[in-house]
Amino acid sequence: MMTNKLAIKILLGLVSAVILFHLCIIVKIIPYEITWGGRLQNDTEMYVSEAVSILINLFLGFLLLIKGAFIRPYLKRGINAILWVFFALFLLNTIGNLFAKTTFEQSFAVLTLIFAALIGFILRNKRAR
Repeated sequence: MMTNKLAIKILLGLVSAVILFHLCIIVKIIPYEITWGGRLQNDTEMYVSEAVSILINLFLGFLLLIKGAFIRPYLKRGINAILWVFFALFLLNTIGNLFAKTTFEQSFAVLTLIFAALIGFILRNKRAR
């Protein structure tokens, strides 16, 4: 049975993998041309986009650590509201990935949908509040 702790641990593992993916783009193991819908035109745009992505994922990881009580929160208020925003963003990202130019990026629709589903599960579970 899926528990909030398990869902949060899965999400933390996925967030870690996504950060590693973005780091691989920065060090050019993965070409940036196949990401971001093929919209990035140069290295500068790639570095900015990837830095923002990494920061957002680190923030999501931090929120999940607080939600899962892995770290002591200084401000617990608003965590659920911010997670609802992430839920909506992952749903929108799923739709965007479905219409991406590359098959590689289209395949990420599954991952973003999993993120949305797990965050939704955590937020809907009464025991997590």
